[in-house]
Amino acid sequence: MILNQIFTNQRTGNNAPSKVSRTDFQRDFDRIIFSSAFRRLQNKTQVFPLPGSVFVHNRLTHSLEVSSVGRSLGSLAGEFIVQNFKEDLDENSKNFYLHNLNNVIAAACLCHDIGNPAFGHSGEDAIASYFEKNEKDLKEKFTEKEWADLVNFEGNANAIRVLTHQQNGKDEGGTQLTYTTLSSIAKYPCEAIAKKKGFINRKKFGFFQSEKETFLEIAKSTQMIVENNEPTIFKRHPFVWLVEAADDICYNIIDMEDAHRLGIISTHDCENLFVDLIKSVNEKEEKKVKDKLANLSNANERISYLRAKVINALITKTMFLYEENFGNILNGTQDKALLDIFKKESASFQKVESFSIEKIYGHRSVVEIENAGYNVMYELLNHFIPPIILEKDQRKSYDKKALQLLPSQFLYEESSVYEKVLGVLDFVSGMTDNFATDLYRKIKGIDIGMTM
Repeated sequence: MILNQIFTNQRTGNNAPSKVSRTDFQRDFDRIIFSSAFRRLQNKTQVFPLPGSVFVHNRLTHSLEVSSVGRSLGSLAGEFIVQNFKEDLDENSKNFYLHNLNNVIAAACLCHDIGNPAFGHSGEDAIASYFEKNEKDLKEKFTEKEWADLVNFEGNANAIRVLTHQQNGKDEGGTQLTYTTLSSIAKYPCEAIAKKKGFINRKKFGFFQSEKETFLEIAKSTQMIVENNEPTIFKRHPFVWLVEAADDICYNIIDMEDAHRLGIISTHDCENLFVDLIKSVNEKEEKKVKDKLANLSNANERISYLRAKVINALITKTMFLYEENFGNILNGTQDKALLDIFKKESASFQKVESFSIEKIYGHRSVVEIENAGYNVMYELLNHFIPPIILEKDQRKSYDKKALQLLPSQFLYEESSVYEKVLGVLDFVSGMTDNFATDLYRKIKGIDIGMTM
């Protein structure tokens, strides 16, 4: 990939490039911040049930923190590229890498979870399993590729739809972000059918059939390398690795901090895991860290300090690995996430992961919300999908009543069954945890006569 050609200020829709004080890539960040889809992340579960008396992270606070880490990585990567490839770069490219790559990575990190439904991964599972369990009645209504989208429903692909799809009555191009920012969130740049066809490392996918043409334009404009034409598969864009690393850094570490605040794990265990992880990146930091801890008596403050030190250490390690593997990243042969490389060589990082799986992600409160969320999302689909796939003259009174609950921007009555169903998925996947739960209780008759 040619470093002068992998970014562009071209954006979805028909917006002209910026001629004001903000650059086009700063505008991306601001547009995401002010979007309703981003705002709804404040009431979507990250890991733990949304808080009572103790505050824990939700999807919005997680995304803000990932964006902060991503901005640092973007700045460091930009400096590295200019220092080491300055003879290959024109002046516009030097300016981009020094002053705007950080904005691109920050914006991409900000919206990396924007396509995730309520209740985290259990929400994704509910949507996919709804179609799997109803295959006999539904599959024949879709093409093979459309069906693959539905039975493998994926938040990453949904993010591209949320950010680029034109809903009824709304402006063309969705949020109208630059192709550069959109390519930076495409962790799995392929269509869903690639998973079914058994392509290596294609366990997830990055765009629905409804956004395929848009994605092809994004890929073309940012010079993404074609890996396969049928099914459509691209190599990752070089900026994706930084966005992925920022996300990996935050969720691996901050879930531990949340678990500590909730009393799920002890201060002793959390401190030991964090100190060992810092030491595995830079042994010289151990004494400095322990001296600082000697002056902190508040347990939460001690863990907050260590969390900050761990994140800083992992940023340093990520940049070392990004630089070391930059040739493979540019030519599309890199096949492991940067922190997966570190994890393989770091017993301390492996211990954090195994501890989290056992003590955090398997905790009863987490499993309970996953079970509840799955059932809520499944039943909402069961309420809306059957009537939406019927022709208008086939709908009974109760079918029409169900569809009256769908806002007009999600109704595509003159479109294909696939587009109609995607409209329902837009509505349901965009719901917050509380809205989904409230609507579920109302349509099930649990809360009758309650106002929204």
